[in-house]
Amino acid sequence: MSDQLRPRASLRTAVVWEVLKDALERRVKATGREALDVLDTGGGTGNFAVPVARLGHRVTVVDPSPNALFALERRADEAGVADRVRGVQGDILGLFEVVDRAGYDAVLCHGVLEYVDDPAEGVRNAVDALRPSGALSLLGAGLGGAVLARALAGHFAEARQALTDPDGRWGAGDPVPRRFTADQLTGLVDAAGVEVGAVHGVRVFADLVPGVLVDTEPGAMEELLRLEAAVAELPAFHSVATQLHVLGEKRA
Repeated sequence: MSDQLRPRASLRTAVVWEVLKDALERRVKATGREALDVLDTGGGTGNFAVPVARLGHRVTVVDPSPNALFALERRADEAGVADRVRGVQGDILGLFEVVDRAGYDAVLCHGVLEYVDDPAEGVRNAVDALRPSGALSLLGAGLGGAVLARALAGHFAEARQALTDPDGRWGAGDPVPRRFTADQLTGLVDAAGVEVGAVHGVRVFADLVPGVLVDTEPGAMEELLRLEAAVAELPAFHSVATQLHVLGEKRA
Protein backbone atom coordinates (compact mmCIF):
# COMPACT_ATOMS: atom_id res chain seq x y z
CA MET A 1 0.00 0.00 0.00
CA SER A 2 1.36 3.41 -0.94
CA ASP A 3 2.21 5.78 1.89
CA GLN A 4 0.40 8.47 -0.08
CA LEU A 5 -2.85 7.43 1.57
CA ARG A 6 -3.43 7.63 5.30
CA PRO A 7 -2.82 4.29 7.08
CA ARG A 8 -6.25 3.81 8.72
CA ALA A 9 -8.08 4.84 5.56
CA SER A 10 -5.98 2.36 3.60
CA LEU A 11 -8.29 -0.47 4.65
CA ARG A 12 -10.99 1.11 2.51
CA THR A 13 -8.87 2.35 -0.38
CA ALA A 14 -5.83 0.07 -0.77
CA VAL A 15 -7.16 -2.25 -3.46
CA VAL A 16 -8.57 0.53 -5.63
CA TRP A 17 -5.48 2.70 -5.24
CA GLU A 18 -3.06 0.00 -6.34
CA VAL A 19 -5.22 -0.91 -9.35
CA LEU A 20 -5.65 2.73 -10.30
CA LYS A 21 -1.95 3.48 -9.99
CA ASP A 22 -1.12 0.57 -12.30
CA ALA A 23 -3.74 1.73 -14.81
CA LEU A 24 -2.27 5.24 -14.87
CA GLU A 25 1.20 3.83 -15.41
CA ARG A 26 -0.09 1.90 -18.41
CA ARG A 27 -1.68 5.05 -19.84
CA VAL A 28 1.61 6.92 -19.41
CA LYS A 29 3.39 4.25 -21.44
CA ALA A 30 0.64 4.12 -24.07
CA THR A 31 0.43 7.90 -24.57
CA GLY A 32 4.12 8.68 -24.17
CA ARG A 33 3.18 11.52 -21.81
CA GLU A 34 4.37 11.54 -18.21
CA ALA A 35 1.56 13.85 -17.08
CA LEU A 36 -1.98 12.67 -17.78
CA ASP A 37 -5.25 14.59 -17.60
CA VAL A 38 -7.43 12.89 -14.98
CA LEU A 39 -11.05 13.65 -14.12
CA ASP A 40 -12.40 12.70 -10.69
CA THR A 41 -16.19 12.93 -10.63
CA GLY A 42 -17.58 13.23 -7.11
CA GLY A 43 -13.99 13.43 -5.89
CA GLY A 44 -14.91 15.45 -2.81
CA THR A 45 -11.98 16.35 -0.58
CA GLY A 46 -9.40 14.60 -2.75
CA ASN A 47 -8.92 11.14 -1.27
CA PHE A 48 -7.76 9.98 -4.69
CA ALA A 49 -7.20 13.26 -6.51
CA VAL A 50 -4.34 14.43 -4.29
CA PRO A 51 -2.39 11.13 -4.44
CA VAL A 52 -2.91 11.04 -8.21
CA ALA A 53 -1.57 14.59 -8.47
CA ARG A 54 1.43 13.57 -6.38
CA LEU A 55 2.23 11.09 -9.13
CA GLY A 56 2.63 14.11 -11.42
CA HIS A 57 -0.75 14.12 -13.18
CA ARG A 58 -3.20 16.99 -13.66
CA VAL A 59 -6.49 16.33 -11.86
CA THR A 60 -9.86 18.03 -12.24
CA VAL A 61 -12.32 17.27 -9.45
CA VAL A 62 -16.03 17.79 -10.09
CA ASP A 63 -18.16 17.75 -6.96
CA PRO A 64 -21.49 19.37 -6.00
CA SER A 65 -20.31 20.39 -2.51
CA PRO A 66 -18.54 23.75 -2.16
CA ASN A 67 -17.36 22.71 1.31
CA ALA A 68 -15.73 19.58 -0.09
CA LEU A 69 -14.03 21.60 -2.81
CA PHE A 70 -12.74 24.07 -0.24
CA ALA A 71 -11.27 21.17 1.75
CA LEU A 72 -9.79 19.78 -1.48
CA GLU A 73 -8.05 23.09 -2.18
CA ARG A 74 -6.56 23.17 1.31
CA ARG A 75 -5.50 19.52 1.12
CA ALA A 76 -3.85 19.95 -2.26
CA ASP A 77 -2.00 23.00 -1.01
CA GLU A 78 -0.72 21.14 2.05
CA ALA A 79 0.45 18.28 -0.19
CA GLY A 80 2.29 20.68 -2.49
CA VAL A 81 0.19 19.85 -5.56
CA ALA A 82 -2.13 22.85 -5.72
CA ASP A 83 -0.87 23.65 -9.22
CA ARG A 84 -2.01 20.24 -10.46
CA VAL A 85 -5.46 20.02 -8.80
CA ARG A 86 -8.49 22.00 -9.94
CA GLY A 87 -11.88 21.84 -8.23
CA VAL A 88 -15.11 22.58 -10.12
CA GLN A 89 -18.61 22.61 -8.66
CA GLY A 90 -20.96 20.34 -10.58
CA ASP A 91 -22.21 16.77 -10.87
CA ILE A 92 -21.91 13.88 -13.27
CA LEU A 93 -25.36 14.31 -14.83
CA GLY A 94 -24.46 17.89 -15.79
CA LEU A 95 -20.82 17.04 -16.38
CA PHE A 96 -20.36 18.80 -19.71
CA GLU A 97 -21.58 22.06 -18.33
CA VAL A 98 -18.25 22.30 -16.49
CA VAL A 99 -15.74 20.09 -18.38
CA ASP A 100 -15.02 19.17 -22.00
CA ARG A 101 -15.95 15.96 -23.75
CA ALA A 102 -13.11 13.62 -24.68
CA GLY A 103 -10.64 15.67 -22.68
CA TYR A 104 -9.23 13.12 -20.23
CA ASP A 105 -6.89 10.15 -20.21
CA ALA A 106 -8.59 8.65 -17.16
CA VAL A 107 -11.88 9.20 -15.36
CA LEU A 108 -12.63 8.22 -11.76
CA CYS A 109 -16.27 7.65 -10.86
CA HIS A 110 -16.13 6.53 -7.24
CA GLY A 111 -19.16 6.45 -4.96
CA VAL A 112 -21.29 8.41 -7.41
CA LEU A 113 -23.72 6.03 -9.12
CA GLU A 114 -25.42 5.13 -5.85
CA TYR A 115 -26.75 8.67 -5.56
CA VAL A 116 -27.72 9.77 -9.08
CA ASP A 117 -31.18 9.46 -10.59
CA ASP A 118 -29.89 7.76 -13.75
CA PRO A 119 -26.78 5.60 -13.24
CA ALA A 120 -26.66 4.68 -16.94
CA GLU A 121 -26.47 8.33 -17.94
CA GLY A 122 -23.80 8.89 -15.32
CA VAL A 123 -21.64 6.13 -16.76
CA ARG A 124 -22.19 7.39 -20.31
CA ASN A 125 -21.05 10.87 -19.30
CA ALA A 126 -17.97 9.49 -17.58
CA VAL A 127 -17.08 7.55 -20.71
CA ASP A 128 -17.80 10.50 -23.01
CA ALA A 129 -15.26 12.52 -21.01
CA LEU A 130 -12.54 10.01 -21.94
CA ARG A 131 -10.19 10.19 -24.86
CA PRO A 132 -10.04 7.07 -27.05
CA SER A 133 -8.59 4.12 -25.10
CA GLY A 134 -8.81 6.15 -21.87
CA ALA A 135 -9.17 4.37 -18.53
CA LEU A 136 -12.37 4.28 -16.49
CA SER A 137 -12.25 3.51 -12.77
CA LEU A 138 -15.73 2.95 -11.38
CA LEU A 139 -16.54 2.18 -7.74
CA GLY A 140 -20.06 1.40 -6.54
CA ALA A 141 -21.82 0.05 -3.47
CA GLY A 142 -22.14 -3.73 -3.50
CA LEU A 143 -25.47 -5.41 -2.82
CA GLY A 144 -24.07 -8.55 -1.23
CA GLY A 145 -21.99 -6.68 1.31
CA ALA A 146 -25.06 -4.88 2.63
CA VAL A 147 -27.05 -8.11 2.88
CA LEU A 148 -24.23 -9.80 4.78
CA ALA A 149 -23.69 -6.84 7.12
CA ARG A 150 -27.39 -6.63 8.08
CA ALA A 151 -27.57 -10.37 8.66
CA LEU A 152 -24.45 -10.43 10.86
CA ALA A 153 -25.92 -7.56 12.87
CA GLY A 154 -29.00 -9.68 13.53
CA HIS A 155 -31.30 -7.67 11.26
CA PHE A 156 -32.48 -10.62 9.20
CA ALA A 157 -35.64 -9.03 7.82
CA GLU A 158 -33.64 -6.04 6.62
CA ALA A 159 -31.07 -8.37 5.02
CA ARG A 160 -33.86 -10.12 3.12
CA GLN A 161 -35.38 -6.77 2.16
CA ALA A 162 -32.05 -5.61 0.68
CA LEU A 163 -31.76 -8.85 -1.22
CA THR A 164 -35.17 -8.48 -2.88
CA ASP A 165 -35.44 -4.69 -3.21
CA PRO A 166 -34.89 -3.43 -6.80
CA ASP A 167 -32.41 -0.86 -5.53
CA GLY A 168 -30.81 -3.09 -2.91
CA ARG A 169 -32.05 -1.03 0.05
CA TRP A 170 -32.73 -2.63 3.42
CA GLY A 171 -35.39 -0.14 4.52
CA ALA A 172 -36.55 3.45 4.78
CA GLY A 173 -33.63 4.31 7.04
CA ASP A 174 -31.02 3.03 4.59
CA PRO A 175 -28.66 5.96 3.79
CA VAL A 176 -27.59 4.45 0.44
CA PRO A 177 -30.19 5.00 -2.32
CA ARG A 178 -28.93 2.21 -4.60
CA ARG A 179 -26.59 -0.80 -4.65
CA PHE A 180 -25.30 -2.96 -7.46
CA THR A 181 -24.20 -6.47 -8.31
CA ALA A 182 -21.02 -7.00 -10.32
CA ASP A 183 -23.11 -7.97 -13.36
CA GLN A 184 -25.12 -4.76 -13.14
CA LEU A 185 -22.02 -2.55 -13.00
CA THR A 186 -20.20 -4.34 -15.79
CA GLY A 187 -23.38 -4.19 -17.86
CA LEU A 188 -23.57 -0.41 -17.45
CA VAL A 189 -19.91 -0.03 -18.36
CA ASP A 190 -20.11 -2.31 -21.39
CA ALA A 191 -23.23 -0.54 -22.71
CA ALA A 192 -21.43 2.81 -22.45
CA GLY A 193 -18.62 1.68 -24.72
CA VAL A 194 -15.96 0.44 -22.31
CA GLU A 195 -14.11 -2.85 -22.50
CA VAL A 196 -14.10 -4.26 -18.97
CA GLY A 197 -10.59 -5.19 -17.92
CA ALA A 198 -11.10 -6.29 -14.32
CA VAL A 199 -13.64 -6.40 -11.50
CA HIS A 200 -12.55 -6.17 -7.87
CA GLY A 201 -14.34 -6.78 -4.61
CA VAL A 202 -13.48 -3.98 -2.19
CA ARG A 203 -13.82 -4.09 1.59
CA VAL A 204 -14.69 -7.78 1.61
CA PHE A 205 -13.53 -8.20 5.21
CA ALA A 206 -12.53 -4.71 6.35
CA ASP A 207 -16.03 -3.64 7.41
CA LEU A 208 -16.70 -6.91 9.26
CA VAL A 209 -13.54 -7.12 11.38
CA PRO A 210 -13.78 -5.31 14.76
CA GLY A 211 -11.74 -2.13 14.67
CA VAL A 212 -10.19 -2.84 18.05
CA LEU A 213 -8.64 -6.01 16.65
CA VAL A 214 -7.11 -4.21 13.69
CA ASP A 215 -5.80 -1.38 15.84
CA THR A 216 -4.34 -3.40 18.71
CA GLU A 217 -3.22 -6.75 17.33
CA PRO A 218 0.40 -6.47 16.09
CA GLY A 219 0.58 -6.75 12.31
CA ALA A 220 -3.19 -7.20 11.95
CA MET A 221 -3.72 -4.23 9.63
CA GLU A 222 -0.94 -5.31 7.27
CA GLU A 223 -2.25 -8.86 7.12
CA LEU A 224 -5.81 -7.67 6.54
CA LEU A 225 -4.58 -5.49 3.68
CA ARG A 226 -2.83 -8.50 2.15
CA LEU A 227 -5.99 -10.58 2.52
CA GLU A 228 -8.13 -7.91 0.87
CA ALA A 229 -5.69 -7.75 -2.05
CA ALA A 230 -5.63 -11.55 -2.35
CA VAL A 231 -9.42 -11.93 -2.69
CA ALA A 232 -10.19 -8.74 -4.64
CA GLU A 233 -10.19 -10.35 -8.09
CA LEU A 234 -11.78 -13.64 -7.07
CA PRO A 235 -15.39 -13.70 -8.36
CA ALA A 236 -16.51 -15.82 -5.40
CA PHE A 237 -15.93 -12.84 -3.09
CA HIS A 238 -17.54 -10.18 -5.28
CA SER A 239 -20.96 -11.21 -4.02
CA VAL A 240 -20.10 -10.25 -0.42
CA ALA A 241 -18.00 -7.13 -0.99
CA THR A 242 -19.11 -3.80 0.46
CA GLN A 243 -18.01 -2.11 -2.76
CA LEU A 244 -17.34 -3.25 -6.30
CA HIS A 245 -14.66 -1.75 -8.53
CA VAL A 246 -14.71 -1.98 -12.31
CA LEU A 247 -11.69 -1.00 -14.37
CA GLY A 248 -12.03 -0.65 -18.12
CA GLU A 249 -10.77 1.01 -21.27
CA LYS A 250 -12.83 3.09 -23.68
CA ARG A 251 -13.23 1.36 -26.99
CA ALA A 252 -11.41 3.18 -29.77
